[in-house]
Amino acid sequence: MQGSGNDFILIDNRRGILKGMDLADLAKKVCDRHFSVGADGLIVIVPPTSKRAAHFKWRFYNADGSEAEMCGNGSRCAARFAYIKKIAPRKMAFETLAGIIRAEVKSDRVKVQLMPPKEPRLDISVPLSTGVRTGHFINTGVPHIVYFTDSLDTEDVRRIGRETRYHELFRPAGTNVNFVRVVGPKTLKVRTYERGVEDETLACGTGAVASAIIAEMLGKVAQPVAVLPRSNERLEVALEKKGAYVNNVYLEGEAGLICEGRLFI
Repeated sequence: MQGSGNDFILIDNRRGILKGMDLADLAKKVCDRHFSVGADGLIVIVPPTSKRAAHFKWRFYNADGSEAEMCGNGSRCAARFAYIKKIAPRKMAFETLAGIIRAEVKSDRVKVQLMPPKEPRLDISVPLSTGVRTGHFINTGVPHIVYFTDSLDTEDVRRIGRETRYHELFRPAGTNVNFVRVVGPKTLKVRTYERGVEDETLACGTGAVASAIIAEMLGKVAQPVAVLPRSNERLEVALEKKGAYVNNVYLEGEAGLICEGRLFI
């Protein structure tokens, strides 16, 4: 499946078909674009801890085998997969390491309610090999730093992103890195270097949310915010606020089914 150009392999493991397998190692193997299916991540669906709280639980692995707390575009794909496979109804809840995520499937579009963001830090000076850069940090389920730029197309996303991702300011967890240009009163363009993929991806859902929240906090945009990632597949971000505190975040966009098949391990 793919969500705005982020692609994922999804496996229904509620009956334990992957029992005894090292899921981190499996993710590295199947996400390799040259020797296997290829994807930005692996999503494994398992039974929920409590059926009263959620319809299912997921285990999410990046392409490098690291397990992530959350993935915005992956959550939209997981929700549509669960609906197609009759694991959950159109309106559902599922468990992640970041908490309970609620979702609504609208045909090929999916809207997810993410966990409230935390740890906002504005105007951080980040010393880089190219000079000191001002960034803004927030955790939208996973850590993100946002750099605003007027020259998005010429940014060296891979080099600066990698340097920032491993910067001592963000150790030990590291961070995802977003380069953002404001293109309208309610529109952003975003390019993202993703931790775990260790490269620029065509889109990042939690990165779109982080960029929209930071831009709104700084008065650069008004919501709802349209976010155009590298894939140019539009994402929509809406916030519910109580004073200065953001208590609900919604991400909506297309979740596309690409193929279904049998994987020979």
